[in-house]
Amino acid sequence: MTVVALGKPTVPRARRHSRRIDVGGVPVGGGAPVSVQSMTTTPTANVDATLQQIAELTAAGCQIVRVAVPSQDDADALPTIARKSPIPVIADIHFQPKYVFQAIDAGCAAVRVNPGNIKKFDDKVREIAAAAAAASVPIRIGVNAGSLDKRLLDKYGKATPDALVESALWECSLFEEHGFTDIKISVKHHDPLIMVDAYRKLADRCDYPLHLGVTEAGPPPQGTIKSAVAFAILLGEGIGDTIRVSLSAPPVEEVKTGAQILESLGLRPRRLEIVSCPSCGRAQVDVYELTRQVQAAFADFPHPSASPSWAAWSTAPARPAKPTSACRPVTAKARSSSKAASSPSSPSTRSLTPSSTTPSDSPRAATARSDHEQPDHGPHSPAAGHGSPVPPASPPGHRSDRARRHGLGRRARVRGHARALEQDEGGAHRGPHRRSRRA
Repeated sequence: MTVVALGKPTVPRARRHSRRIDVGGVPVGGGAPVSVQSMTTTPTANVDATLQQIAELTAAGCQIVRVAVPSQDDADALPTIARKSPIPVIADIHFQPKYVFQAIDAGCAAVRVNPGNIKKFDDKVREIAAAAAAASVPIRIGVNAGSLDKRLLDKYGKATPDALVESALWECSLFEEHGFTDIKISVKHHDPLIMVDAYRKLADRCDYPLHLGVTEAGPPPQGTIKSAVAFAILLGEGIGDTIRVSLSAPPVEEVKTGAQILESLGLRPRRLEIVSCPSCGRAQVDVYELTRQVQAAFADFPHPSASPSWAAWSTAPARPAKPTSACRPVTAKARSSSKAASSPSSPSTRSLTPSSTTPSDSPRAATARSDHEQPDHGPHSPAAGHGSPVPPASPPGHRSDRARRHGLGRRARVRGHARALEQDEGGAHRGPHRRSRRA
């Protein structure tokens, strides 16, 4: 295992200038850091289950959460959820405009409306704008390719980038007529290329903050790849102020994926990341198992880091003279003896220790200690109730020394010490042993 300083990548282009809105204390747009959102999958009316999932999302790094409000029971649950949630809650409104007003009254941090499937939405814009302005609640106009207004479908024939942009800007203009501009926009499509084109066109025609998303992206890895490709293109061009990775998977995976995309683009501090080879016939360790162990060991590593990363040493042409990490594989070739295959330890991997572990605590260092430095818990230690101290270390080349180098257990090494003492010192030690056996 080798520590590699990757450095911090730079964003290819400056961020697009946009207005800033406040979503429950999380700034969106206006140069604010790109935030990560997700959506609960529980029935919103089930308050306990929804709050539990929000807690899990928060622990994973979610900054804003959205809950669906398709029924009156869901709308009735909003006050409790909005009050108890540790992160801002956005109410996702479909079908009935009355739920918009209930979400605002419930204390939701923002409301998402889908103009394509809300009945007579245009007729309610005046009232919605007044209520949202009075409560300082932002509105997201969320245009979706799967629910585009029928008038636009008739005009364009399908959900083209121009159709998505026209729908979003038309709804914005209705709110602007009533003096409401606390708005963010999304124009989502399941095809990442159409989605990218739509956001580029939208970015050129307004300065509202943009919520990025590839809708109906599918399960991982398909949905992960589609979202990563689209986000990398747009964020690399400075377009986008908040993101949601849509996956047919538990929502925690959406948050993890979104955070890793931002880290990879240099838009948030990098955490420790694993740099490992894909493995091949040259590999001297089980790379897959070693990588899995490293992932598990550092899954909850609390501190972000922009420099050191962990790499699995398996195909390097030469082993470092002084390995820089306690998390390194031990292979048959890397052992001090060519007879390492006789070791009871697996030749592929050893247990991993975190980077904070001192060298003396590593498995290799433990076998390199002298017996005077071993903890007193062996079968012949005073702590074990035998009263006699552990025999001193034998000179190099003796049987016990070979046992230690070959990785044998402590009991076998102690027996080796006893035999070595009998060979070297004659009867000086044989007498007491024989008397004790006769006794």
